[in-house]
Amino acid sequence: MADLAMFANSADARIYPAGHCFFQKGDVRDVMYVVLSGDVQILIGDLVVDTVRPGGIFGEMAMIDHRERSAAARAATQVEAASIDQEQFLYLVRTHPSFSIEVMSVLAERLRLLDEALL
Repeated sequence: MADLAMFANSADARIYPAGHCFFQKGDVRDVMYVVLSGDVQILIGDLVVDTVRPGGIFGEMAMIDHRERSAAARAATQVEAASIDQEQFLYLVRTHPSFSIEVMSVLAERLRLLDEALL
């Protein structure tokens, strides 16, 4: 896992209450998030397809393909998360190889989960 400690004191970190909706399926992308504390559920319809825990990321797909959100994200507990906009994302990809590897790892894991669900 990438060292995401760089976000621990981020000016872009905020605390969100349990139940907060970060985004809905179909929303236009604007940022992705790094979870600093708490749990975030990724949902397709009413089905929870993943739970992102501290040190994890979500919202990354839309940052890569510039398309609408493919799922919803909701705070399962109180969550502290740092947002990363497109400019920051590109900077991190260029300057922190471990960040790029983490994003690819998350995408691969979610694809494997989908593969397993379809079998």
